[in-house]
Amino acid sequence: MSSKPMNVSSTETNSISHFILMGFPSSPEMQLLYFGLCSVVYTLTLMGNAAIVCAVQWDRRLHIPMYIFLGNFSLLEICYVTTTVPNMLANFLSTSKSISFVSCFTQFYFFFSFGCDEGFFLCIMAFDRYLAICRPLYYPCIMTKQLYNGLVIFGWSCGFILCLTPVVLISRLPYCGPNAINHFLCDPVPLMLLSCSEDTITQFVYSTFNAIFMIGTFLFILCSYALVIVAVLRMPSATSKHKAFSTCASHLAVVTLFYGSIMVMYVSPGSGHPVQVQKFVTLFYSVITPLFNPLIYSLRNKEMKAALRKVFGTEMPVHKI
Repeated sequence: MSSKPMNVSSTETNSISHFILMGFPSSPEMQLLYFGLCSVVYTLTLMGNAAIVCAVQWDRRLHIPMYIFLGNFSLLEICYVTTTVPNMLANFLSTSKSISFVSCFTQFYFFFSFGCDEGFFLCIMAFDRYLAICRPLYYPCIMTKQLYNGLVIFGWSCGFILCLTPVVLISRLPYCGPNAINHFLCDPVPLMLLSCSEDTITQFVYSTFNAIFMIGTFLFILCSYALVIVAVLRMPSATSKHKAFSTCASHLAVVTLFYGSIMVMYVSPGSGHPVQVQKFVTLFYSVITPLFNPLIYSLRNKEMKAALRKVFGTEMPVHKI
């Protein structure tokens, strides 16, 4: 590495007490512009996802598994962006841009735990649509309150359990300098590159974990929707086909946004993407995608649009649409 060590003690193997998040190096004026743009995006993301959470909570018509999963997914999006964006905004206005060792790995743990939880919730939502469309007569018997509550607990907890191993392994690597991370968050790949020694076992465990999780969940979703499409094509009514495809289109759009970028970035940590490309792709799936999701899920869904009108107190025009 070309960067010089900072806060390094020659007598300690792991002497770094903090890291420097370089973010997007630029002039102070550009930093202010980035701060303004990201602040707007973050605020809109919070408002959009919070509106869906409130709509699901307040409208009893949405107290069914599909919308309960969607409400939890939107709450998850709020948690997901909050692990990184506030710190990124603070760094735009800061000259030091430092983050403590513990805070860095805490951010790493929660960011990737919530990211894994998103993948599990997308699988759960695909499974729910498979049951509703391919097994409609059995759906009420299978998707009981106990089952969907269990799936919600499963979706929230799995990421936190699975991410413990890679986070602990990477945090135990020796860090003796330099401590500058050329990223806007504590990403595992730059962290492993900063280690004093190359631990092939940790890299293998991390790559294997990413590959199994991403490919496994992605294939599960693809298989679910392949079965859904086959079932829809067999429907005799054109109206039924349109309704089924409309229900699934928004979910497939979110799946494409979510998996399209992270597959490239994290299945192979040594893939050699340019640093700026890595940062912008990470910015896209960690900040921009959560902004689009409320729009995608609400624009094509009459029930959700009606519920959102109630949340914003504009229920009067609902019968005209």
